[in-house]
Amino acid sequence: MKTYFKLIAFVCLGLNISFAQNKTENVFIITTDGFRWQEMFRGVDSVLLKDDKFVRNRDRIKNNFVAKTPEESRQKLMPFMWNTIAKEGQLYGNRWEGNKVNVLNPYWFSYPGYNEILSGYADDSINSNDKKYNKNMTVLEFLNNQPKLKGKVAAYTTWDVFPYIVNDKRSGIPVNSAKDLVKGNLTQKEELLNEILKTYPSLASDRHDFITYYLAKEYIQKNKPKVFFLSFDETDEFAHEAKYDEYLFAANTADKFIGDLWNYCQSRPEYKGKTTFLILTDHGRGDKIKSQWTSHGQKVADCYQIWMAAIGPDTPALGEVKTEGQLFQNQIAKTAANFLGYKFENGKQIGQEIKTMSK
Repeated sequence: MKTYFKLIAFVCLGLNISFAQNKTENVFIITTDGFRWQEMFRGVDSVLLKDDKFVRNRDRIKNNFVAKTPEESRQKLMPFMWNTIAKEGQLYGNRWEGNKVNVLNPYWFSYPGYNEILSGYADDSINSNDKKYNKNMTVLEFLNNQPKLKGKVAAYTTWDVFPYIVNDKRSGIPVNSAKDLVKGNLTQKEELLNEILKTYPSLASDRHDFITYYLAKEYIQKNKPKVFFLSFDETDEFAHEAKYDEYLFAANTADKFIGDLWNYCQSRPEYKGKTTFLILTDHGRGDKIKSQWTSHGQKVADCYQIWMAAIGPDTPALGEVKTEGQLFQNQIAKTAANFLGYKFENGKQIGQEIKTMSK
């Protein structure tokens, strides 16, 4: 009998299967590029709001997002985060409470950050945003290689470098990105969104985030993926353009999209009570010097500081975590696989799962 159980354990280990009895059957990893933890936890930055270099329509921001307290302001800015996740899930990264989330790669910009999120490995050799195929295996590729998940992994993104980060050629994962039109047997919505994509170019990003979201939602409705990566970009692009009002509205819109997707999942039997969302950003932005909020990278202080959130059937409702602690961006990949009962390995020294995110 002991030999029998040893054999079962050996087989499960070889298949990268854990014994965890999680309710989660689907994992969505969602990012909004370069959105600061400062706005996440205090709402509108009053210093930036007063600066005419960064704000075109101050009254519009005041009417929509300014409130008497930072807590009320952040709730108006990110309603899903603070009305749903803060009650039913977990939020990390409020450094004013001593709760820290850090990037480990030394560069503090997008490709290194997304590689770290998806591969669990802060690769110092990835030091640009150049379109080079990622040599590291991501958790998306790893999960797509599992027999039960094969063909049930996909990514929809605004930024056009993601096919290279996910390495769609090697991994076989469909990545719809930037100016990619949806092909095949299209729904009416997909036809319309394709037409908008062709005729209504974004002046900020590679395409509008709303195109990414609604194409992604159509894909999810049609194909019912079990692992999905969704990435928005306009927060970063409007920040680089020094448009603080548009940056705030882009964040608010991304929050609404995430909330809408969560509500959709809770309305479908294949996702309801079986789906975990992991939400975060790829890097921080400047804060100490007012003019540097538009930028990030090694020359801008504290851009390694980020935030993350989680919600799902296996995630205890801790809300905003105010205890002192330290998490890292490279822990998301293994955490995502762990929710599905798999032990993610890719031959690198990757971050460990976040144990507080699951029961």
